[in-house]
Amino acid sequence: MSGGAGRFAPQSEEQVLRLVLGHPLAWIVSQGDGGLHASPMPLRPRVGADRRIAALEGHLPRSNPQFASLRRDPRALLLFAGPQGYISPSWVSDRTWGPTWNFAVVQFVVDFAFDETPARLDAHLHDLVEAMERGRPGAWRPEEMGARYETLKRMIVPFEATVVEQRARFKLGQDERDAVFAEITAALDGSGSNALAAWMRELNPGR
Repeated sequence: MSGGAGRFAPQSEEQVLRLVLGHPLAWIVSQGDGGLHASPMPLRPRVGADRRIAALEGHLPRSNPQFASLRRDPRALLLFAGPQGYISPSWVSDRTWGPTWNFAVVQFVVDFAFDETPARLDAHLHDLVEAMERGRPGAWRPEEMGARYETLKRMIVPFEATVVEQRARFKLGQDERDAVFAEITAALDGSGSNALAAWMRELNPGR
């Protein structure tokens, strides 16, 4: 985590941003009536002048109990999971080596603020759809829903979650011996887990 991740800290804010952009579905975890609540929602980062993620934008259904509870108590935790996978000892020639799990994750402690103005909701939905549809043949636009778009808009509320604290942990083989690291990444390449292998190599330059 930030300040305490040690060797497993990300090497740049750009890596954190890339994880959030590449894996936008986050868990929103908050305290509400009856205990903890959690909802998975796609979120969009907003970057400050220091290139750190300053806020995350998204929306919640009005019917979601978290909408009411976050209006009363805006503090929440956002959880993003990036590339991850089981690392098998069967890939390593040293049979005394034990299994592990490699991953890159980011947590944000945030404060929620809801904005129910129609213009704000339109801007959020168009931004989200444009990001998800970018590069697709025949990319879709919200206007194609016709009158149904206005009906569905009334069911959701946009929010901005201002970052209070960022915690990131990128456990991607930094603690492995060079020979073991090479065997693991070769096995991941062969198993089709190229994304995890690519992140491992990026966090271990020169290996």
